[in-house]
Amino acid sequence: MLSQTGEHSAGKAKAKAPSVIGLYRDILRNEGVLGLWAGNGVNLIRIFPAKAVIFASNDMYKGMLRKWTGTPRDQPLSGAASFFAGGLAGMSASACTYPLDFARGRISGKLASGMGKKEYGGIVQTIALTVKDEGFLAVYKGVTPTLMGAMPYEGIKFGTVGLLEKLFPRNDFEDGGRSASPTRKMLFGGIGGVMAGLITYPNDTVRRLLQVQGSRGTAVRYAGYWDCVRQTYRAEGLARFYRGCGINIVRMAPNTAVQFGSYELLKQWTANWHL
Repeated sequence: MLSQTGEHSAGKAKAKAPSVIGLYRDILRNEGVLGLWAGNGVNLIRIFPAKAVIFASNDMYKGMLRKWTGTPRDQPLSGAASFFAGGLAGMSASACTYPLDFARGRISGKLASGMGKKEYGGIVQTIALTVKDEGFLAVYKGVTPTLMGAMPYEGIKFGTVGLLEKLFPRNDFEDGGRSASPTRKMLFGGIGGVMAGLITYPNDTVRRLLQVQGSRGTAVRYAGYWDCVRQTYRAEGLARFYRGCGINIVRMAPNTAVQFGSYELLKQWTANWHL
C-alpha cells in the first residue's frame, strides 16, 4: 500500500519508486518491527463483516440468477452470471464496510516521520482526526473507485472460479466427492484472485491515492477520480498505476485461496446445522 500511495519516504524525494527491500528498510527504520503490521488490526475487524457479506450475498445473488436464467441447482452458472453475482456481492460488502477500509488506507498507506511520529495509529483516532480536520464526509474519500472496482474485482474473481468449475467438474478430481472440494476451491480461488488483482490494480491505486489526499502530511489534492488519474499519469506515467502490483499478487494468491477453501470447508461442516 505504501508503494501505491507514495507515502513511503518521509523527508526524501519521492521521484524514484522504491524496491520491496527499500520499503521494508524504511518501515523498520521509522516505525520498528510493529510497523510491518500497521493497519492489520483494522483490517482484521473489517475482514470479518466484509467477507461474510461477500460470500453470503454471492450465494443469494447466484440463487436469484439461477431463477432468472432457469439454471438447475445441479449445474454451474455461466461465467457471466458468476461475474455479476460476485460483482454485486463485492459492491454490497464495500458499501457496508467502507469507513473501515478508509481507516486502513490511512494507517497503512502513510509512513511515520523520521522521528517515529505516526499521525494515524488506530481506527478511532484515524476517524476522529479525519472528521476533525476534513469533515465527516472525508471518511468516504475514495468510495467511488472502491464501488467501481468492487464490481470487476469480485466479478472476475468469482467469475473465474465459476468458469474453472465448469471447465473442470468435480468428478474429474480424486474421490469425486466433497472431500476434494476445499482443495479444489483453494486452487480456483487463488487463480481468480491473481486474475482480478492484475486487471483491477490501476483502479485500486487511484482509490488509495484518493484516501490519503488531504491527510496530515500530504499536500496533493484531487478534484475527483479522473483528476487523480490525470495528475498521476502526467507526473509519473502509466507505470505509476502498477507500482506495488508484484508484491500485491504474491499476497493475493494465498489470500484468496484460503478464503475460498475455508468457506467451502465451513459450508461442509455446517451443512447439517439448522440455523
